[in-house]
Amino acid sequence: MRLRHPGGDLVHLGYCTNVHPAEDLDGILAQLDTYALPVRARLAEPVLGIGLWLAHQVAAALAADNALTRRLRKELAARGLEVVTLNGFPYGGFHRPVVKHAVYRPDWTSPERRRYTADLAHVLARLLPDDVPEGSVSTLPLGWATDWSPHHTDRARAQIRLLGDELRTLHRRTGRTVRVAFEPEPGCLVETTTDAVRHLTDLDPRHFGLCLDVCHLAVAFETPADALDRLARAGIPVVKTQISCALHAEDPADPATRAALTAFAEPRFLHQTRTAGTGRGTDDLSQALTGPDALDGTAPWRTHFHIPVHADPVPPLASTRPLLRATLAALLRADTPVTRHFETETYTWSVLPQPPSDSTGLADGIAAELAWTRRELLALGLTTPGTTPARPSAPNRSVR
Repeated sequence: MRLRHPGGDLVHLGYCTNVHPAEDLDGILAQLDTYALPVRARLAEPVLGIGLWLAHQVAAALAADNALTRRLRKELAARGLEVVTLNGFPYGGFHRPVVKHAVYRPDWTSPERRRYTADLAHVLARLLPDDVPEGSVSTLPLGWATDWSPHHTDRARAQIRLLGDELRTLHRRTGRTVRVAFEPEPGCLVETTTDAVRHLTDLDPRHFGLCLDVCHLAVAFETPADALDRLARAGIPVVKTQISCALHAEDPADPATRAALTAFAEPRFLHQTRTAGTGRGTDDLSQALTGPDALDGTAPWRTHFHIPVHADPVPPLASTRPLLRATLAALLRADTPVTRHFETETYTWSVLPQPPSDSTGLADGIAAELAWTRRELLALGLTTPGTTPARPSAPNRSVR
């Protein structure tokens, strides 16, 4: 959906389709019919934005076939959907029974990662609405940090330089700008905005920048204003923001809190956990709770588990929603927004302790997240045609 910033900029809001498992074009279109169309209807939006996830096979097929991409563009338009951003983090297999560390492969040392991202850029340049000159592609932050060496950095730099050449050529040929946004994530070489300054400062800001995932920001216990100031001083643009909340445990030594956390320790995705003020953490929530690397409970924990942004977990657990609100305010308070691409990215609906029971429940949840976010953005001064000043958000219900 489209909103207008007080400074005049167009701001795009959608939801990320990596919540859906399809990895071929027919499957993607079928899932858009099952979920995106009901979401658009629930929100009463004439056009719904989606942050499209295309696995590497379908991205390569679309990039190689203009007719196939034209078909996708027509199918999106017929459904009242538009795309200004793609999620290029998961290469494929994002809904296998076990994903964990596999989501970070191939990393930026490999030509496969560069080719995949270039394919996405070419596809996005053809999918962008006629009145939108710039798109974004989010990607992993170079690679998983364990065993990463200066040699890996050199190889990654070489791939990124080649991609930069391709993005500049794409702009000259099409007049469209596609910017690739590296997404800091716990456990990766670029985990925090401080790491981003260390590793990404010298990239061309016309074609590269940062994807700010607010869940990841929260897990790192970063302060939004400080993080954005740090990036601005380094000249790193925030190309895209993923609207997400992390799981917060104020007193992880409490038996009830530990029991509640156990329900979120599931086998598919990695749930990195960090302790406030100590720098200590584990690759996964199960390791934080038990075993030789278990974390102590003397300070709060935050866990990389994307929980629905509009709903609270059952106490004694909490959401990092206050930090999300502060981040949105920091991104939108100036005369010009820090970023113009926003997407909700709760890909974890299916692994919640009590997930939606069917497709209708999932569509309801996605729509509720977008409705909450739309209210928040309107309350911060954004407008949409025919609206009046926004009222405060409705009370949050709980999610298990």
